[in-house]
Amino acid sequence: MRKAKNPIIIALIVSLLSISNATGAQNSTGEDQALSETQEAIVVISAYTAKGDLDKLESALRSGLDAGLTINEIKEVLVHLYAYSGFPRSIRGLNTFMDVLDEREDKGITDEMGSEASPISDEKSKYKRGLETLYELTGEKWEKPESGYGAFAPAIDRFLKEHLFADIFDRDVLTYQQRELVTIAVLSSIGGVEPMLGSHMSIALNIGVTEPQLRQLFSIMEANVGKEEAKVGREILSQMTSE
Repeated sequence: MRKAKNPIIIALIVSLLSISNATGAQNSTGEDQALSETQEAIVVISAYTAKGDLDKLESALRSGLDAGLTINEIKEVLVHLYAYSGFPRSIRGLNTFMDVLDEREDKGITDEMGSEASPISDEKSKYKRGLETLYELTGEKWEKPESGYGAFAPAIDRFLKEHLFADIFDRDVLTYQQRELVTIAVLSSIGGVEPMLGSHMSIALNIGVTEPQLRQLFSIMEANVGKEEAKVGREILSQMTSE
């Protein structure tokens, strides 16, 4: 018959395991509270592109590549943001990126191309796919609007759901979290769109971006774009998180 294990030893092992697990959880939480270097780069690239500050954008693009963003990821950032700041800003950003890549190639720097967007195999209508994406992002069911701007101008409701939340968000070059960081940085930069900014901050929190990460985003905005842009974002975040 096997002897029972010493209860003191068992208690000691359990205690040590508990301490180890708690330390690991704290470290994991700490890591989760900070934006990664590539996420920071996405914020800065998005902000300078939206502002049209191409000189600073050049430096931000180099930093993004050096931080580990692939060429296709940065291209996708610059494509994504056209939905919020317009084709002119997006195209000027892409032209600037082409110049940066040519310059680096001349210097013998080889940057990783990265993955292309996967083909869409879903046979549902784009409107239906857009509704499903919105549900993933917000946790709420969306249908055709019966009031508000979507009912007033049904075309923009269709464009929003079919193009932005189907065509664009379905491209898997960037994650949903990365796309929301782009969007928040752009909306903060252009200003005057506080309701939309608040909506996208709510989406970001819903899909796993943390409050400290959003606060860090606005610190990045303050350092690179301006105090007023950061102040507006912080005020909205404070209102959201205090409710």
